[in-house]
Amino acid sequence: MTVVLTARELTRHYEVSRGLFKGHALVRALNGVSFELEAGKTLAVVGESGCGKSTLARALTLIEEPTAGSLRIAGQEVKGASKAERKQLRRDVQMVFQSPYASLNPRQKIGDQLAEPLLINTTLSRVERREKVQAMMQQVGLRPEHYQRYPHMFSGGQRQRIALARAMMLQPKVLVADEPTSALDVSIQAQVLNLFMDLQQQYRTAYVFISHNLAVVRHVADDVLVMYLGRPVEMGPKEDLYRNPLHPYTQALLSATPTLKPDPTKPRIKIVGELPNPLDPPSGCAFHKRCPYATQKCSVDTPAFRPVGSRQVACHYAEQFLQ
Repeated sequence: MTVVLTARELTRHYEVSRGLFKGHALVRALNGVSFELEAGKTLAVVGESGCGKSTLARALTLIEEPTAGSLRIAGQEVKGASKAERKQLRRDVQMVFQSPYASLNPRQKIGDQLAEPLLINTTLSRVERREKVQAMMQQVGLRPEHYQRYPHMFSGGQRQRIALARAMMLQPKVLVADEPTSALDVSIQAQVLNLFMDLQQQYRTAYVFISHNLAVVRHVADDVLVMYLGRPVEMGPKEDLYRNPLHPYTQALLSATPTLKPDPTKPRIKIVGELPNPLDPPSGCAFHKRCPYATQKCSVDTPAFRPVGSRQVACHYAEQFLQ
């Protein structure tokens, strides 16, 4: 399979003010994320709020420049790319945002918004652009008469279909979806997810699917990356991770997922305490103050993100959980 997206130790830090006489502090929002993504595959990124999911999305879509690390899109290194090369790279990576209400221009007709990527990035005539837009609208379940309507005339599910159609107009190699169903009714979520999967099968687009809903992730993902406080803590094939999570944080996330048929043999794991202050993260393993298995070693030594079985895990004692 063709690798279309490669991240190596991708890092994004921010300097923030601590007050008039206190100087600046460093927030390590993204701190050493590495993965490879093949065409037609989906990598799901999960974790609680503040773990760095959206920062990763902005780095992958070239909205923000990484502080350090390497990012390759379709074999092209982003760092040091020329203006023309970056323009092509932006065509290859598109994004679907969380809110279908905020991501569309309320003053512009839907047909014009869908044609805009073609107007900017291609030499197609006006008639050709309209034909491509109408063809894409049909693919996402919109009718021809919707072409002349404004965003406020559509439901939330229809708006997210429009946002997805706009992202797919240039047939990108990578699509980053940041919580694309969280603002939708549950009855509509399944329809939108199935549309994502149908378009992926047709165009062989690679997806980076960011979500906090582990039930949704299990439906769409091939591999799962679990993040905590800007760092990856576990990554591997979906079925292996759901069947036998190796990191205590992953175990707690899966334990908190609602299910119709809970397994009485699996104890419910509760995460105690709050997410640490990103301005002053704890030493050693960032999760050790909330981990039920933490030892003195966890508070001193930062665990390496290393292979354990079919996965990579950042835990000193991951082998103890391997079944």
